[in-house]
Amino acid sequence: MMMQGIRKAGQSFLGKLIISITFGFLILSFAIWGIGDIFRGYGRNEVARVGKVEIGLEQMRTTYQNEIQTLTRQQRRQITPDMARAIGLDRQVLSRLVTEAVLDQTAQGMRLAVSDETIRNLIFDDPTFRDASGAFSPARFNELLRNNGYTEQVYVREQRATILRQQLAEMVVGAVAAPVALQEIGHRLRNEKRSVTFARVPVSAAGEIAAPTEAQLKTFFDERKAAFRAPEYRTASMLSISAETVADPASVSEDDAKARYEQVKGQRFSSPETRAIQQIAFPTPEEAQAAKARIDGGETYEAVATQRNVAEKDLSLGTFAKSQVFDPAVRDAAFALAQGAVSAPVTSAFGPVLLRVTAITPERVRPYEEVAAELRSEIATSRATSLITDLHDKIEDQRAAAKPLAEIASELKLPLRTLGPVDAGLRKSDGSTETAVPGGDATVQAIFRSDIGVDNEAIRLPRDTGYVWFDLTKIDPGRAQGFDEVKAQVEAQWRADDVASKLSTKTRELVAQLDKGEAFDAAASVAGLTIEKAADLGRQEQRPELPANVVSLIFGTAVGKSGAASLADGGRVLFKVDSATVPPYARTTQEAENFARLLASSISEDVLSQYVGKRQSELGVSVNEAAFRNATGGAQN
Repeated sequence: MMMQGIRKAGQSFLGKLIISITFGFLILSFAIWGIGDIFRGYGRNEVARVGKVEIGLEQMRTTYQNEIQTLTRQQRRQITPDMARAIGLDRQVLSRLVTEAVLDQTAQGMRLAVSDETIRNLIFDDPTFRDASGAFSPARFNELLRNNGYTEQVYVREQRATILRQQLAEMVVGAVAAPVALQEIGHRLRNEKRSVTFARVPVSAAGEIAAPTEAQLKTFFDERKAAFRAPEYRTASMLSISAETVADPASVSEDDAKARYEQVKGQRFSSPETRAIQQIAFPTPEEAQAAKARIDGGETYEAVATQRNVAEKDLSLGTFAKSQVFDPAVRDAAFALAQGAVSAPVTSAFGPVLLRVTAITPERVRPYEEVAAELRSEIATSRATSLITDLHDKIEDQRAAAKPLAEIASELKLPLRTLGPVDAGLRKSDGSTETAVPGGDATVQAIFRSDIGVDNEAIRLPRDTGYVWFDLTKIDPGRAQGFDEVKAQVEAQWRADDVASKLSTKTRELVAQLDKGEAFDAAASVAGLTIEKAADLGRQEQRPELPANVVSLIFGTAVGKSGAASLADGGRVLFKVDSATVPPYARTTQEAENFARLLASSISEDVLSQYVGKRQSELGVSVNEAAFRNATGGAQN
């Protein structure tokens, strides 16, 4: 499936231009960081050597600058070389060039070749190069190549190399599929359900905590001084614009909202009909037909299942919409049945089956009145895009004129927010937490990387929904605090540690008793704990009584065994895994097909990565770090 995607991408002009970078970024997991630094025999203009191929300084510099320009266009803001190096773009580009050199030399060693006729047909068949009449246009061909920095000779050479790399990839991973055993493991990880008995062990179960002496607290503080250090606090002015804040849903007319509703209700506001489907499989059509005859004669579906040694819990395929049933024969038969009826024998992908539909949930369309407010907000947000662009340009013009954010906000009638003083976790000195900031972690990290007086770049909000500007106004450096300043915090932490230690010892003893065979009810009763139950718990579930860390430990504990985990309030939870169930893996569903395709793609990438890594080792790769820094503008050490 991955190779089909590559072939499809390579059929367009844009795909041909960019597909040569695919393999480099695919193999970043091993590429550059495993290359040794060998400085013997380098020329000043050689950045790296791959086997017999040299990657020159000018090649590296040009490719790197092109990637920075591409990223700048994508982000709609200037990307400086320092910013590019900070995100690892320099290493990614070198990785790509090394990988391409590895693949090219491998193709040459195998004597793979692409004929001139193949290249000519690719160019002539590319619709991008055709004129209005549908014929190949030499003028358009030359114009597009010129606009993208290619000559005809360079373009042909690049396409020839790209096709050879594709052929190599297809030879390595073209027929790779996900084994059924791996699919079943993935199915278990996603769909396993567990039932547990548990009891919360409160902080009070630790008993009376004696007041610590002054000496104990000072010793505790001296051993953990770094933990009580005052962090760096920063204060900043922030100006943000987004589609949500600029949009005006009240300005959207009723007609416009209704028109949008009619346009999207089929895709967004309709819940398709779903059916709960059961299945009994047979080795031959004749046996399936005989079983159907017995059912028509009054025998129950369950009785037939019993005769086939199919447990009642294993009858169910699941509940699906029509589009989710992968096998067309099963899909058509199941969605033609009345509720409770049994189908005639159906020839599925895995043999003859009898189907029964036990429940039908009809299609439902949410009425306009129920979603009108949502649609108005959506339309207004969409219309706000052009307004955001205009505001962005105005603010940038004002910033270029060195106007402070406060003045810009006042002039454009936009709200200015003062953030801080806060630490890097948005915590204030009094222990409270600042409300979330636009742009989230990206904005906070930018504020803590900046300095007073720096002209900061605008931060683009996710999904192109707006921008954030900030000016850093104050920095309060982190500092060591004396014992007297933090005595209350020290005592609180001392008590918390003592409670945690006592509770850990208590629950460890209880787990040992349970694993030796003592009943959970008896152990919990002696400890004065209240017993609770949780059934059908999923691996990714979080419940108020069982947070994520507890659920993770439950799924890491064998059935019949016990464990304990900490809770956010300082208490702990004691549990025993009662059972674990996994529904049958129905490979005929669309979900299963999608999952198998995803696994196959992942395996293909891993295999290709390992292959190129092996070839890289065989050919030998070395990097001249000095020339590399010279090509990318990195600091000289």
